[in-house]
Amino acid sequence: MRENVTIPTLEEFLAAFNKHDLDAIMSFFSDDCELCMPRGKEPGGTRYVGKAAVREGLATRFVGIPDVHYGEDRHWVAGNLGVSTWLLSGTTKTGELIRVRGVDLLEFRNGKIAKKDSYWKIIER
Repeated sequence: MRENVTIPTLEEFLAAFNKHDLDAIMSFFSDDCELCMPRGKEPGGTRYVGKAAVREGLATRFVGIPDVHYGEDRHWVAGNLGVSTWLLSGTTKTGELIRVRGVDLLEFRNGKIAKKDSYWKIIER
């Protein structure tokens, strides 16, 4: 178990996303975790609570953007808080190419992610 949040922890977490490895991704989360996706019907996006629900929510990213990749990443840590910025790129299941800047705000408890709150820049077309 990871006791201290470090920049390498955040880099490993993002690497698991780029491998599309849900088991590896979920190993970073606490059992009572919370995920707030950037899209949804509420101002805070779609919210998932609990490890099973968070896994289900994260799986939608790989269904919606099967070749999703996070690059140009930067990471910061302050106590039990982590911030990761990245450039998401990929192709939606409808064939639309997507490139969008985003950020994850992460709260850790006992070395595990208790909350992941994601934000994307809105691209005007």
